[in-house]
Amino acid sequence: MAASTCARCIGQLSTARFAFHIKPCTGWPWCVEEMDTAMKRLCLLALLAVAGIAGMERADGAGECGRVPVDRVAFQVVTPCGAATRDAKVVVPGRCCAAVQRFGRNPICLCAIMLSTTSKNAGVKPEIAVTIPKRCNLADRPVGYKCGDYTLP
Repeated sequence: MAASTCARCIGQLSTARFAFHIKPCTGWPWCVEEMDTAMKRLCLLALLAVAGIAGMERADGAGECGRVPVDRVAFQVVTPCGAATRDAKVVVPGRCCAAVQRFGRNPICLCAIMLSTTSKNAGVKPEIAVTIPKRCNLADRPVGYKCGDYTLP
């Protein structure tokens, strides 16, 4: 009885939204409970669908630096390098060299870091930043790699 009453209530409720009057409904408490449960299920389903779609976009790890966004990696590299990215005469700190060595194995990632929004916002000068692998004396640096308008020495 509650299901048929509820169906009638839902019909009256949807009619009431457009007619601006509500007819009395004897099964109203059951309708509310069933509609609340249905709404919760619908919201959960929508949340799972959105989470699934968002997960599919990042599952392939197709970014320049793998699954980690370039700007996050750039923050990890730019922070220890500090002034060495703006002045070629500054001695490159050891922490900076370690970070550049770790991410510099992938020249595409290294280039993306140097040209990233995070690096630009931090005041990094790309023409100086490309010299850091050489200034760190990294033997396995990508010599001659073209990075935008710059070439790694």
